[in-house]
Amino acid sequence: MHAEYVIIGAGSAGCAIAYRLAEAGKKVIVVEYGGTDAGPFIQMPGALSYPMNMKQYDWGYESEPEPHLGGRRLVTPRGKVLGGSSSINGMVYVRGHARDFDNWADMGAQGWAYADVLPYYKRMESWDDGGHGGDPSWRGKDGPLHVSRGKRDNPLVKAFVEAGAQAGYQTTDDYNGEQQEGFGPYDATIHNGERWSAYKAYLKPAIASGNVTVVRGLARKIVIEDGRATGVEIERKGKIETIHATEEVIVSASSINSPKLLMLSGIGPAAHLQEHGIELVADRQGVGQNLQDHLELYIQQAATKPVSLFKYWNLLGKAWVGAQWLFTRKGVGASNQFESAAFIRSKPGVDYPDIQYHFLPIAVRYDGQAAAEGHGFQAHVGPMRSKSRGSVSLTSNDPSDAPKIKFNYMSHPEDWEDFRICIRLTREIFAQDAFAPYRGHEIQPGADVQTDAELDDFIRDHAESAYHPCGTCRMGKASDPMAVVDPECRVIGVDGLRVADSSIFPRITNGNLNAPSIMTGEKAADHILGKAPLPRENVGPWIAPNWEESQR
Repeated sequence: MHAEYVIIGAGSAGCAIAYRLAEAGKKVIVVEYGGTDAGPFIQMPGALSYPMNMKQYDWGYESEPEPHLGGRRLVTPRGKVLGGSSSINGMVYVRGHARDFDNWADMGAQGWAYADVLPYYKRMESWDDGGHGGDPSWRGKDGPLHVSRGKRDNPLVKAFVEAGAQAGYQTTDDYNGEQQEGFGPYDATIHNGERWSAYKAYLKPAIASGNVTVVRGLARKIVIEDGRATGVEIERKGKIETIHATEEVIVSASSINSPKLLMLSGIGPAAHLQEHGIELVADRQGVGQNLQDHLELYIQQAATKPVSLFKYWNLLGKAWVGAQWLFTRKGVGASNQFESAAFIRSKPGVDYPDIQYHFLPIAVRYDGQAAAEGHGFQAHVGPMRSKSRGSVSLTSNDPSDAPKIKFNYMSHPEDWEDFRICIRLTREIFAQDAFAPYRGHEIQPGADVQTDAELDDFIRDHAESAYHPCGTCRMGKASDPMAVVDPECRVIGVDGLRVADSSIFPRITNGNLNAPSIMTGEKAADHILGKAPLPRENVGPWIAPNWEESQR
């Protein structure tokens, strides 16, 4: 039960770190509480609404009652399975905008500007444009992570991009390339019709190398002796054991579980730890603070023609889709159905996109309940850079208790303005000629919901998390009292301990967080190995030339 490195969490970042350490000949133990990812619900992209609602694969967390959302508790799925949340997510692959990372560097995460992280994005990808054009010079060709595009043969998927162009927006062949802004095709972590999780991309080959062992157990706390992390105390099969690390302990347990584990180990806000009778090792006020997420609304429109995926939304249809996928890895089941994307700016004076769209050719809820009225389509839309901040804290000093998660959604007045803009811009897009052959009535919010007050009521009742929590162990300068890790992911005030996952993001990035989480693991691995970072690539993103005067 000892290795050079012990990684806590077999999720997006942890799998990437294990792979790179194994490649360098290091001995690694990965501690993961969840079990195997075997089973059709995880492997079949079209079944994505199932795994995140299954106790077997999900930690089952939910937020505290959210004061600005009418006291609703929002579910907070986190992967409890090999591959972590990359095994239960929507498989949408978004690097984030170049300006997001430049902003990280400005906030004290030196060495994490876009010029620094782009080489890691290239190193990790094997990108297949699926014949839809793209930006190959910005993309990776032989990395472990397969990224591909859906067939995009549903007429609604094309209509969404055409409608965007008709409304005066840019189109882009590759939002992960030079130009994020605009309407175009989505990238997904899907390979040969199957989900390509961080487990498949990284951990499976790392285990096969003989240098990595996975131990199933619940990490209770990090063992710290004389200011140095020396191992991890775990519980497995009812017994408490210690796994020793001769070099370092790396926490990659998610933006919810990483701060929880640090606090259980005595690293966090002194007063909060004292309250729970935990001996203080390092007083880091930022642990568990700075929690951020993306909220979104589903704007749903009925379709007048049977062109949506609703035709499969019955027992026979699902059986057909399942059988086709099982035997051929093709058809509707081989896509996550998020095939058209858009990143736009909300108003003049915003220099890069702050609204994201996921278009879906069916009117359906995230838990898989289809709209009762039949054929339809929807856009998931939400602001990217909310100023609201929440926290993760301990409910007790018992490692088996869930932490207290308070997002504090919609606590900043600008959030309400941003969401109203999102709804009105979406209605305008759906009103374009491209949708004329299919457009029925608006299912939600509904044509009668028009005033600011009516829209606010709809937002309060219907805003949902996009499941992008991050920021709770923020990276920054070692002198920053609210930073938890330095720019090499080392926990400030404790030797031999790092955190590398979405919890270290200083600020949330544009879009879905799986790609930046894996990139964080890739880059952290070089820091852990003491390697020189990959050479910077000084290329600038496309920024709308008229951004100061115009919204599009």
